[in-house]
Amino acid sequence: MSDNTSGIRTLSFLTPGNYPDDDPYAGLEDTLRLFEYGESLGLDGAWIRQRHLEHGVGSAAVFLAAASQRTSRIQLGTAVIPIGYESPFRLAEDLSLADVLSRGRLQAGFSAGTPPHADLIGDLVFDGDWRSYDLSYGRITRLIENLRGDFLGAADTVIHSPGNTQRPRLQPHNPGLIDRLWYGGASIRSVRWAAESGLNLLTGNIVFGDRSDDFATTQSSLLGEYRRLVDPARPARVAVGRVIVPFDSADRSTRERYRQYAASRYERTLAPQGERRVLFAPDLVGPAEEIIDRLRADPVLAQTSELRLELPYEFRRADYEQILHDTVELIAPALGHRPASIRSGVERDAGEVAAPA
Repeated sequence: MSDNTSGIRTLSFLTPGNYPDDDPYAGLEDTLRLFEYGESLGLDGAWIRQRHLEHGVGSAAVFLAAASQRTSRIQLGTAVIPIGYESPFRLAEDLSLADVLSRGRLQAGFSAGTPPHADLIGDLVFDGDWRSYDLSYGRITRLIENLRGDFLGAADTVIHSPGNTQRPRLQPHNPGLIDRLWYGGASIRSVRWAAESGLNLLTGNIVFGDRSDDFATTQSSLLGEYRRLVDPARPARVAVGRVIVPFDSADRSTRERYRQYAASRYERTLAPQGERRVLFAPDLVGPAEEIIDRLRADPVLAQTSELRLELPYEFRRADYEQILHDTVELIAPALGHRPASIRSGVERDAGEVAAPA
């Protein structure tokens, strides 16, 4: 059943956080500035990927804590943290601290299973044979329980610190974060687990062909299964991601570079890939008018009110800003989205009109 009754209400972007090997600060600063720029455009969310051994952000919680001090309104998301490398308690502490610093703007997304590059860094992360460890959904369940903030020990257990005696639990405790947890679901099994565990659902431009060779058919079935199983009393959210690259305000050479990027990735969209039958959505690269038509025809997007722009890897900050600008100015209005700054202004004006004299 569709929840998209009034078009796209929430528009966010996801960026990889690229940086050059010899100057990581420059790239990370560019990404922080991109978060600031996204907020200035009226976007609703800015999300960062977490990547290990690559030129990207190795700790989403640390990066988003920094981003929280450079922004004031935009939601700050992780898409996604591979839970396999994480301590469920220590990560819960880091996310809770980042959420408090952001004043409740964190949106934390996760994935389970053996994480990337485990053959290289598994022995550096874990004591003992990491192959025998639980790297699946159970690790996320433990993190969720930690974030609930239940007191530890018996009813009379206390801890002492200078100037303070208190009952022990994960600190800082921020109850609202528990409702802002997401799972990156690409298979029937994963979306079922997300629904039954009460997590919001992230689904992007990659799914597994469990039941079909068609991307849209497969992804639609994932959304349907999630909504069938999620507790109807919970305001569960579903966000769909697409690679969207409008080039209306780009110069000629940049447009050609974008076209070449899309062409290099087109063949993978024609058939399932590998043993797991990976299905890829086509990239939406071209003039805004053409992208609008393709988004309006997307049967999956019609089933949600949250869209996430998945920015390409290894582009420049100027490219990302041009893509976000063209999307907000030329595409978003046609999909029913209004910038957050305009929405807040309308709500504020309505409040003033309704206020008693």
